[in-house]
Amino acid sequence: MNDVLTIGDAMITFNPSSKGPLRFVHSFERKVGGAELNVAIGCARLGLKTGWISRLGNDEFGRYILHFIRGEGIDVSEVKLVDGYPTSLNFKEILEDGSGRTFYYRANSPTTTLTAEALNEEYIQKAKLLHITGVFLAIDKEKNAEVLKRAVSIAKKSGMLISLDPNIRLKLWSKEEAKEALTSFLPYVDILLTGSEEAEILLGVSNPKEIIERCKSYGISYIAIKQGEKGSIGYYNGQYMEAPPVKPRKVVDTVGAGDGFDAGFIYGVLHGWSLERTLKFANTIGSMVVSVSGDNEGLPYIEDVLVQLGEKNIIER
Repeated sequence: MNDVLTIGDAMITFNPSSKGPLRFVHSFERKVGGAELNVAIGCARLGLKTGWISRLGNDEFGRYILHFIRGEGIDVSEVKLVDGYPTSLNFKEILEDGSGRTFYYRANSPTTTLTAEALNEEYIQKAKLLHITGVFLAIDKEKNAEVLKRAVSIAKKSGMLISLDPNIRLKLWSKEEAKEALTSFLPYVDILLTGSEEAEILLGVSNPKEIIERCKSYGISYIAIKQGEKGSIGYYNGQYMEAPPVKPRKVVDTVGAGDGFDAGFIYGVLHGWSLERTLKFANTIGSMVVSVSGDNEGLPYIEDVLVQLGEKNIIER
């Protein structure tokens, strides 16, 4: 039985060997990335039993990703390699301040072969929480919506929690398309993990308290608004809380910080923690991720987070 399930596309991410505009970068380092996959890795490193449902190209990159994920201890029994669909790629541009852009090459993604009918109902029913994002929806708006609708339906019938990170990538779809597709899922969501800008696209408001009121109208129990270097805001069961940021050692790469926050928040909810502890834990993970280059290299193990929180001592020699 898994604690957490995610569904989504994975990519080979090419990280630049030097900072600056991509056209001046001459070499890259191969990594593995993908929003839903990063959350799965984050949850697994924290000690949650995690499964990932996906399709990869039956090529060298696809096999590499499969071996990498299996090595993270993630259940890949519902991942298949498919012929004729190349594994998705992206190239990252990282600027001197740690910010950057992503260039996607994921048309004809292997996940377009994943159908609603192909979902293993018995497998999904055995998990505690299903995590979904807008990235998978954006890749194939109509068909992937059907896949997620069936997955959510199975999860709800089984009494599972549903968490959603809108993760709106405007290089993949428009604001209007994102709003239409994602708001249709909000009535089924128990945990919303969003940035302020994404919430404004979805709900038409940017003020945190207004965002929370709109979410409550959908029946969403847990609301977390990620604010990057400003920390986060959370709501649960009548309690509104502003959680201060955790200062990172050094900002190297901001990619993956939101996914790390998601994993931390999910961990806290599944362990029945208070909203305050859950937000602090998630903020701490986000701050740890930005200090390491790569999509998921900085996602910490539970022991590392507890050391960072001062709840566990580290013996170095």
